[in-house]
Amino acid sequence: MSAWPTEIRLSKDRRTLHVSFEDGASYALAAELLRVESPSAEVQGHSPTQKQTVPGKREVEILRVEPVGHYAVKLGFDDMHDTGIFAWDYLRELGEHGGEKMQAYLDALAEKGLSRERSGQR
Repeated sequence: MSAWPTEIRLSKDRRTLHVSFEDGASYALAAELLRVESPSAEVQGHSPTQKQTVPGKREVEILRVEPVGHYAVKLGFDDMHDTGIFAWDYLRELGEHGGEKMQAYLDALAEKGLSRERSGQR
């Protein structure tokens, strides 16, 4: 197990989750990234080939941050998605590789003709 978080704080606009770890690492994780990379089976599927590209989440907000034991948080989003449990290691991974994951998401949207906008407009 890597370092534990010392702070998990939701921004006032509910679009950024700030996570600080005991080793000094700190990340600002966009709600959109957290939603489209949710560790839930609904998004990830049960194998890498089943991963879903979730469109229309540019403006998504986090409504709830609930602790799950001593190892994770469960996030509730304003689109009613709330089945992802974000373990500390996964939050760190998103912090360290969020830029790459976001680019892969944008590429997948473009490849599938999907949009980040809720209305479906580009």
